[in-house]
Amino acid sequence: MASPKSEATQAFVPIEEIRDGIVVLKDGGMRAILLASSVNFALKSTDEQTGIIMQFQNFLNSIDFSVQIFLQSRKYDIRPYIALLEERYKVQTGDLMKIQTREYIDFVKSFSDSANIMKKSFFVVIPYSPAIINSKGEGLMKIFKREKKGDAAISKKKDFEENRTQLDQRISIVSQGLGRCGVKSIGLGTEEIVELFYKIFNPGDTEKPIHVE
Repeated sequence: MASPKSEATQAFVPIEEIRDGIVVLKDGGMRAILLASSVNFALKSTDEQTGIIMQFQNFLNSIDFSVQIFLQSRKYDIRPYIALLEERYKVQTGDLMKIQTREYIDFVKSFSDSANIMKKSFFVVIPYSPAIINSKGEGLMKIFKREKKGDAAISKKKDFEENRTQLDQRISIVSQGLGRCGVKSIGLGTEEIVELFYKIFNPGDTEKPIHVE
């Protein structure tokens, strides 16, 4: 059973469900989330920098819908690497290798604490909100039309697939536009999206980072 605190928190989150890699909002809107690579702009030549800026400008001018660029900056989690080193330490048979491995582990821990190494992840949120009333007035008729439970489920699934087709078209446009700027992107699946939102609402939890296969 969810605690009163968690139920109160969920009331402020406009998410109905996360389905097939799509965030479905309570108002019927849909959101796709792309994980984007970064570009080391400072290391580019002047001509390359100008080209990237022009391509990004062309990309923004080519879309007729809004997108959100989200940057997540978190302290880099070295615990999996430390755990690996600890396993290596246990299997060392020579005293010298044990000493060197232990010194290296202590060095990595000390350096990570003093340098405060951060990991940055870039996300692009692509929205699609279906119209409530279409040109034939079917949206208005659905408000007054009573549907059986089975028919309502079929209708909801059909609407989801139709809306997802529209969202997929937007995803393709954004991916191609970013690609021309030298930015690679990949859509997050359901598990990755759940993990992303979990980390957003639980900033103190530094569990394993997001992996997209």
